[in-house]
Amino acid sequence: MLHEILLALVGYTGDLIIDEREHNKSLGICLSPDAPISDQRSFKLASDISFIDPSERDLIEKLITLGFYYRELDRFATKSRNLSWIRSADVSPLDRASELSNPKTAKPSVYRRAIANGLVEILSVYKSAVLQIEQNFLSETMPILATVTQGLNKFFVILPPLYELILEIERDDIRGGQLLNLLHKRCHCGVPELQACIQRLLWHGHQVLYNQLSSWMVYGILQDQHGEFFIRRQEDRDMEYGSSIPDTSEKLARLSTVDTSLTDWHVGFHIFLDMLPEYIHMRVAESILFAGKAIRVLRNPSPSIQFQDTLYNQQTKKGSQKLHGSAGGVPFQKEPFLDVKMIGEELLPQSEADKIETMLLDLKESSEFHKRSFECSVDSIRAIAASHLWQLVVVRADLNGHLKALKDYFLLAKGDFFQCFLEESRQLMRLPPRQSTAEADLMVPFQLAAIKTIGDEDKYFSRVSLQMPSFGITVKSSQRDLPKTKTSTDGSSETTLGGWDGIALEYSVDWPLQLFFTQEVLSKYCRIFQYLLRLKRTQMELEKSWASVMHQGHTDFAKHRNDQMNCSISQLRRQRFRPMWRVREHMAFLIRNLQFYIQVDVIESQWNVLQSHIQDSHDFTELVGFHQEYLSALISQSFLDIGSVSRILDSIMTLCLQFCWNIENQESSQNTSELERITEEFNKKSNSLYTILRSSRLAGSQRAPFLRRFLLRMNFNSFFEATARGVLNVVRPRPPHPVLNQP
Repeated sequence: MLHEILLALVGYTGDLIIDEREHNKSLGICLSPDAPISDQRSFKLASDISFIDPSERDLIEKLITLGFYYRELDRFATKSRNLSWIRSADVSPLDRASELSNPKTAKPSVYRRAIANGLVEILSVYKSAVLQIEQNFLSETMPILATVTQGLNKFFVILPPLYELILEIERDDIRGGQLLNLLHKRCHCGVPELQACIQRLLWHGHQVLYNQLSSWMVYGILQDQHGEFFIRRQEDRDMEYGSSIPDTSEKLARLSTVDTSLTDWHVGFHIFLDMLPEYIHMRVAESILFAGKAIRVLRNPSPSIQFQDTLYNQQTKKGSQKLHGSAGGVPFQKEPFLDVKMIGEELLPQSEADKIETMLLDLKESSEFHKRSFECSVDSIRAIAASHLWQLVVVRADLNGHLKALKDYFLLAKGDFFQCFLEESRQLMRLPPRQSTAEADLMVPFQLAAIKTIGDEDKYFSRVSLQMPSFGITVKSSQRDLPKTKTSTDGSSETTLGGWDGIALEYSVDWPLQLFFTQEVLSKYCRIFQYLLRLKRTQMELEKSWASVMHQGHTDFAKHRNDQMNCSISQLRRQRFRPMWRVREHMAFLIRNLQFYIQVDVIESQWNVLQSHIQDSHDFTELVGFHQEYLSALISQSFLDIGSVSRILDSIMTLCLQFCWNIENQESSQNTSELERITEEFNKKSNSLYTILRSSRLAGSQRAPFLRRFLLRMNFNSFFEATARGVLNVVRPRPPHPVLNQP
């Protein structure tokens, strides 16, 4: 009888102790899976045993429930540790797709296998206790049940909760990070023995997590065949959200033709929140994601950097001697490839990789999970990866030189070049752009300006190219309602001349600078460039119109000074247009001050702030953040993100250009109604601009810290303030020769 009990305690039933579940199943009676756990315990004493007292029966049946729990836990452990569950690491995308798209398919789990290893450890302790009881029975002359109860008493608080745990795991198909999260929650209990057991299970689960972290943060390899890690490839997300298997295969095939390191950096990986344990903060998960991506970049450099290294070595040897090919580093003649592995080791020294591995190994060997130690180690690893990525991008790839080039060309710091370009293309831009040849037409003045102003030592100019985005045959007046990069029209012929506003620059960026200068960043630069170029073009037209008419006036005076009649006509014409020149001066005054504000108060000040950050920082992610702040400040302080202000500025520049072209075309005409209309509209728009800019929402905030200087320059004699209040902005009947207020 006692041996029957001992066998039942390790999961084996017989004639005296039976498995009621198996017995009912043989009779065709099935127990509901939702039945209470007390009803699921199926080890019972046979009902036909009559020589046992009721009290002893209750004690025996209580004892043998431990055998039931042992058998179920052992069954779970055996099933989870079955090596046939773990498929080979070489899993094709189609297999991964079918596995993720079919939730009913039984999925293997390395985390469950780790937990099963922990259960085996706990069950081995239980089994040793049963064997010790058996030895005690054999040595005693009068064995009693109290010996069994005494030896196994502590397992009554351990095995039942563990059984509940595996039931929940199997019922809800809990895997990966979700399993760690469940165990972490169950650790918080008031029973020391149970807490120690669950902490041991959690330790086993963390061993898998640390192995995956080591693979990801030391070698840049995502070791996760079964989708249990909280970092996943992007194609896994596409499969989960309904992309078909052929589509995914096509994407993978397309990605294989481009630089995989760049693709991996921007869109290759993401954080899968369902598998992120709650006790790992999102900031820490993002640091882990960044560190792994950075290690991938450093260990798998693009082939293009091999050419850059070869070029660097050549420049070192030749000194100032020019290389054959493009000065900007765009297509060089092929040089012998350097060893990719050697370059990877140079970008990430083995000593640094060993340091990362040691930190993770220390975490792995700790008997308990300490959140603070884990976060400190992740931050340290992230700092190492960010520092070496900074070294690659800032020092090796000359980030500051490229930032200076973007400032020179996209922010118009090379004013002489763009002044020359606008002068060379002035006559061309007075005609509507031809859809088929507009870009080619602009290349002529662009190259002429480069020849006149760009020296051979500027190695970045070859990366800059001019673009004329596609546009319709006509650009209607409603264009001002379009996005800011292609707003309003530019001439008296309002249906055609606005197309030149779409002039854009493109900057060729090589690896690894593509990690820093994304398409989003370059599009922001392009948006600012289009705004600044239009502003400079407006300022130049105002100056040219004055110079042109003054030259014509002096020519007429010299030609007709001996002819009294023609001389008086010329004087009358000059007198008639004198008020218009006051308007031109008002326009030039506003445009000049706006230009000075943007170029000096905004661009130069923000550039100096960015330079100080670059000097002080040695962290790649910090630099990305500083550069984003720099671009955001340029856009916000230039009012490009305020629709009302940007629309008014667009209208003012349009009115200025219309004024210049009309006043030149109407020198021989007596009708000034169009100029008067432009003048009145300009006064309204400029007063509206001043009113908005001096509002407390802008001038009184830190959004544009130098805006008060701009307002002071504009309103140095209180003219704008008085006009904005309506003192001077009253439409009066105009005399034959309109007299306009002068500041």
